[in-house]
Amino acid sequence: MQEKDMVLDILNGAKSSLGNYAKVISESQNQQLRQTLQNMRNCDEKFQYDLYTLASQKGYYPKPEEVSSQEISMAKSTMTQESTSRQGAGPIPNIR
Repeated sequence: MQEKDMVLDILNGAKSSLGNYAKVISESQNQQLRQTLQNMRNCDEKFQYDLYTLASQKGYYPKPEEVSSQEISMAKSTMTQESTSRQGAGPIPNIR
C-alpha cells in the first residue's frame, strides 16, 4: 500500500469517527462522560486537520474551491437563523 492510500484511508476513518462522536456526545446524560468525549473529539479533530494539511501539501487531497466572502456571509446568516429558531424549542425529553 502506498503512503497516499494509507493517509487517505486514515483521513476517512478519522472523519467517520468524528461523526460518531457527535452521536454519542448528544446522547450522553452524564456530564463527566460528555466532557471526556468532547475532549477526545477535540483531539481527534486536531489530528484529522493536521493530517489533512499534510495530505494537502503532498497533493494527496484535492484542494477545495475558493469561496467568496459573499458566500461565507450567506452561510453565516443561514446558520445564525437556524440556531436562533432552535433555541426556543426547549430541551429534548428523554423518551424510553
